[in-house]
Amino acid sequence: MSSEFNRSETNGDGVTTSSAIAPNGSGSDSVPTSPTTAQPTSAGAVRTSGGPPGALNKAVEEVMNSDIGVVTLLNRLKQSIASARDFAAFLKKRGSLEEEQASGLKRLASSQLETLKRAEVKTGSYAAQLAEVMRVHQRMADNGMQFALSLSQMHEDLNELSANMERGRKQWKHEGLDAEKRASDAEAAMQKAKTRYDGLAEEYDRARTGDTKGSRRIGLKGPKSAEQYESDLLRKTQQADQDYEERVKHAKSQRQTLLSSERPKAVQALKELIRECDSALTLQLQKFATFNEKLLLGNGLAVTPLPSKDSDETPRSLKNITYEIDNETDFNSYMRGHLNKIPSRSGDIKYEQHPTLMPKTQKPTDARNAPSPFSHAPGKQLPSLSVNTGSGGPGSVSQSGSANSRSTPQTSQPPQTSYSQTPTSYGQSAPSASYSEKPLRQNPVQSPSYGGPPPPQQTPYNPDSLSSRDPFSPSSFNKETGAQAPPYPTHPSERTPNIGGGPPSYPPHQTTGSISGLPRQYTNPNPIPMSPSNSHPLPPLRPVFGVSLDELFARDQSAVPMVVNQCILAVDTFGLDVEGIYRLSGTASHIQTLKQQFDHNASQIDFRNPASFFHDVNSVATLLKQFFRDLPDPLFTRVGYQSFIDAARIEDAGARRDALHQSINDLPDPNYATLRALVLHMHRVTMNESRNRMGSSNLALCFAPSLMGQQTGGQIADASLQARVVDTILVHATAIFDED
Repeated sequence: MSSEFNRSETNGDGVTTSSAIAPNGSGSDSVPTSPTTAQPTSAGAVRTSGGPPGALNKAVEEVMNSDIGVVTLLNRLKQSIASARDFAAFLKKRGSLEEEQASGLKRLASSQLETLKRAEVKTGSYAAQLAEVMRVHQRMADNGMQFALSLSQMHEDLNELSANMERGRKQWKHEGLDAEKRASDAEAAMQKAKTRYDGLAEEYDRARTGDTKGSRRIGLKGPKSAEQYESDLLRKTQQADQDYEERVKHAKSQRQTLLSSERPKAVQALKELIRECDSALTLQLQKFATFNEKLLLGNGLAVTPLPSKDSDETPRSLKNITYEIDNETDFNSYMRGHLNKIPSRSGDIKYEQHPTLMPKTQKPTDARNAPSPFSHAPGKQLPSLSVNTGSGGPGSVSQSGSANSRSTPQTSQPPQTSYSQTPTSYGQSAPSASYSEKPLRQNPVQSPSYGGPPPPQQTPYNPDSLSSRDPFSPSSFNKETGAQAPPYPTHPSERTPNIGGGPPSYPPHQTTGSISGLPRQYTNPNPIPMSPSNSHPLPPLRPVFGVSLDELFARDQSAVPMVVNQCILAVDTFGLDVEGIYRLSGTASHIQTLKQQFDHNASQIDFRNPASFFHDVNSVATLLKQFFRDLPDPLFTRVGYQSFIDAARIEDAGARRDALHQSINDLPDPNYATLRALVLHMHRVTMNESRNRMGSSNLALCFAPSLMGQQTGGQIADASLQARVVDTILVHATAIFDED
C-alpha cells in the first residue's frame, strides 16, 4: 500500500499531497474511473476555518512544533486508523451479503433450469423464454459475485493499511515521546539544581553577614566557628553553582536537539502516516462508489442490453423475452404430441347378459359339488386346530371350537392331516413333536411358582378370554391375525384367572435355554416367513426401532411396545436358564432380520415359537437392548436423567431407593409401563442367578448404557452411577413396582 503514495511532495502552502492520487481517483490506471466523478477539489475548499492560507498554515505549524505536537499527531493518526478499520469491517459485511445473495440467486436460477427438464413442466416457447430469463439472472449473479470479490479485496487492502499504520504509530510514539521525555527530564533536573544552588547561596550570604540565627554549626568534632561554617557554605555553594551550570548546558543541548532534529522528524513521519492513511481510505471509498455503479450498470445491461454498433441485430431485453411466450402454440404442440397415444377402440358398446341370469336350460350345479374355497391341490392338505371344551377332555383339540372360538363351516373343512416338526435346541437336537388333532394335554399341569401364592385354576386356553391389558397375553400378539394362538407359560402375577375353573392348558415353566420346554403342539396361523440371508429385506411398514415410546403408544395403543413384550416372553420362556443371558451377544444377521420383521409388522411375530428367532435366545436379548439403545429419548428420559444420577449419589440405601422411586413415578406413562415390565422381567432373571449367573449388578452393567443413554461427554463420568441406578431398582424391584 505504501508504494502507491508519494509522501515527500509538498505544495506551495507546505501541505503534503500525493502525486499518485487525484481527488477523483483517476491518478492510477488500476483505479476504476467513475463516469460521474466530481471535479477535483481545490486546496482552499477543504479548509474549515476562515482567514488567509498563510495564517492557517502558521497555526497548524505552531501546534505541530509545540510540546503537544507529537501527542496531537498521534491522536490524529489513531483516528485515521480507526476509520480505516471501521470501513474495512463494513466492506467485509457488505461483501458477505452480496456473495450470499449472488450465490443464492445463482443456485435458484440453476435449480429452475433443471426444473424445466422435468416432464411435468410446460415446454415450448414458455420453457425456452424462461430458460433465457434464468440465464439473465445467472449473469446478474455473476455481477454480484464480482462485486463481492472486489469488496473482499478492498477489505484486505484496508486491513493491511491499518496494520502498517499501527506499526508506524507505535514506532514514532516510542521515538517521539522518548525525545520529549529526555528534554523534559533535563529541564526538571536543571530546575532541581537551581533550587539547591539558590538555597546554599542564601545561607552563605547570611553566614557572611553574621545573621546566623537558627543555623546549625555542629560538626563531627563539635561546634564550628563562624569562619569554618562560612568556608563550608562557600565550598558547597561553589559546587552547587558548578552542578547547576552543567544542568543548564545539558538541558539546552537536549532542547536544541529536540527542536532541531528529533521533534521535526517525528512530526514529519506522523504527518506522512496520517496523509497516507487518509488518502488510501479516500481511494477505497471512491473505488467502492465506482464498483456500486458498475454493479448497477451491469445488472441494467443484463436486463436491457444496449444495441451493438457492429451488429444489426437488436439484443432482446428481459421484457421482450417474456413477450415472446406463445401459450396457444405451446398448447397445440403439446396436444399434437399425444396423437399417436390415442387408444384404439375394441368394438361398439353393447349389452351382454351374464350367463347366470340367462334363461335356465339345465339343472343348476349342486352346491355340495362346488369347489371349496379352502380346498387345496392333491397332496397339499392343511391341518385345522381349535380348542375343544367338550367331552374330549381339557386341552384337547377337535374340529368344533368352544363358544368363544371361531367355527369353520362343515362344507369347507379341509382334510385332517398329521405332520411332525423337529425343533432343535441351541446346538442340540430334540425329539420331534407331532402336530395332529390329538389333545394338546392329557393331564393338567401345575404353573411354576415364583414364591407367591399359587395361581387360580384356569380354563383351557382361549385367546378371547384373556385380558387385553395383560402385556404377555397371547391375544395381544395375534389381535390382527384373528387366529388362535398356542398356549405358553406366563408369570403367575400376569395370568388372568378363568371363569370355568378348569385346569390350565399351558406347559410347565421349563426355561433351560433349549426347546425341550416348548409346547409340543404349536401352530402359528399367519407366521412371517424367516427370510434367509440372501432374501430381500422387508419394507418398514410400521417402524418400531428408532421411534419414541410416545409415538408407539399413540399408534399401537399399547403402553408397552410389542417388541418389548415379545422379547420378554421369549427370554422368560427359553432364556432364564441360559448362562450369560443379556451378557452374551447374539448373531448379527439374526438380529438384523428380526429388526426388519418388527419394523415391517410386529403384530405377525410370535416368539412363543423358537423358530421365529432362529432358536437363538441371545439374539432376542440383544434385540431388546438394541430397541432401548435406538430410542430417540432414552427410557430414563433426558429430562429426568440428572434426578436419577443425583439419587445414585445418595449413600444410604433406603434414601437412595426412595429417591429413585420418586424419579420413576415422574416418568411419562409409556416410559413407566415399559420400565415396569422390563424390571419385573429382569427380577425373574435374577431369581435364576444360580443357573444363568446374571445377578442384579451384572444386568445393571449390561442395561445401564441402553436405558440411560449413550455415554458421551460428561456422561462418561456417570457410568458407575448409571449402573448403580439400575442395580438399586432391580434389588428393590418388588418394592418399587407392584407385581399385580
